[in-house]
Amino acid sequence: MAQSAQPNDAFNPTNMLANFTKMMEQFKMPGVDMAAIMEARRKDFEALALANQTALRGMQALGEKQAAILQTTLTELQSLMQQAAQPGSATEKSAKAGELVQQGLQKALVNMRELAEAGYKAQADTFAVVSKRVQENIQELKTLLQPQK
Repeated sequence: MAQSAQPNDAFNPTNMLANFTKMMEQFKMPGVDMAAIMEARRKDFEALALANQTALRGMQALGEKQAAILQTTLTELQSLMQQAAQPGSATEKSAKAGELVQQGLQKALVNMRELAEAGYKAQADTFAVVSKRVQENIQELKTLLQPQK
């Protein structure tokens, strides 16, 4: 049994603004600029879409950074295994292994810091988009609430 209409059409982002517009047109009130209200809601939807795009780009950058770190780590591990297979005394191998472990830990800390910074940047960029729209909303609301001359 296939349904021709999708049950979530009301929640489809492309239809949401149109549905909201139709609903608001039913509530015409004297002295209320419905066009300004609708324009403000349109800007809200645009800001929300931009915030989502910004968050997605940030998460993609974070994922790419993680993949690059994994690739580098695997390459270094392969090199370490090749070095361990080379001839040499146990003391030399042990000293070299200790040095490589220390370098690996330092690099892991650097990588953790870089990932944290990438995550913070993604959050900050997304918050900036939303914050800007909130400030615009406050200004629009102040303008709408001022008495008409």
